[in-house]
Amino acid sequence: MPEHAAMGHCTPSTAVEIPVAPPPPEALSGPTHAQDLFFNPAEAARSRAELTQGHGGSSTYKFLIDQLEVTVGEGREGYAWDAQFWYGGDIDKFWMKTEGEGEFGEELEGAEIQALWSHAIDPWFDLQAGVRQDLNAGPDRTHLVLGVQGLAPYWFEVDGAVFLSTEGEVTARFEGEYDLRLTQALILQPRAEVNFSLQDVPELGLGAGLTTTEIGARLRYEFFPDSGPAVIAPYVGVEYEQAWGATEDFRIAAGEDAGGVRFVGGIRLWF
Repeated sequence: MPEHAAMGHCTPSTAVEIPVAPPPPEALSGPTHAQDLFFNPAEAARSRAELTQGHGGSSTYKFLIDQLEVTVGEGREGYAWDAQFWYGGDIDKFWMKTEGEGEFGEELEGAEIQALWSHAIDPWFDLQAGVRQDLNAGPDRTHLVLGVQGLAPYWFEVDGAVFLSTEGEVTARFEGEYDLRLTQALILQPRAEVNFSLQDVPELGLGAGLTTTEIGARLRYEFFPDSGPAVIAPYVGVEYEQAWGATEDFRIAAGEDAGGVRFVGGIRLWF
């Protein structure tokens, strides 16, 4: 506007060249923390430690039973679980995972437990390494584990790992799930899992390549009890599993189904 120009608001000022040079030596002298110039250094160090702890330096934990359910399908009734626990800071954590399934009145079909060290590699993903112990009805296996777990773009929770057994067998697993909030308390959770094997392992019923896939969805309702920080969420759902390739052949030869649909109902709990 003309009146702005008359006041010099729109008139470029004469450029002043700012010298570029390293900071003077005086700027690097003195204590590392200027706070120590005015307070007792020991007390100042204690206050800085408390501030660091309050802004993420403290150790925390989480216990999550993601699935604790009864399964019904193809005339078979069974149970399954999937749980995780971690303890640590914002960078490094100790992580435990366990999952398994079986039929009522029968031997445990398969179970595993993992003990992992977890290290944050960015704000969204952790690198995980450790050991896994299988507790199957057949031969047991111990594995080395290397994987990643975190939150992918668009809020997809993903978990992928490669396993090397004590017998030299290499397998891999990838899981992904998403929480679709229908209301504040009603959540639909689609989920998928894909498993691979590098070689045939007849004694475990695994064929080389893609071994099994699972896809399903669970609808849960979350309760927040007044007695504590726990969250309780009963759910119902449906899941479809399918074996592929030689894994499918192994199952058929053993008189088992290569796949099928099962309905699930259970509870999700975390604190």
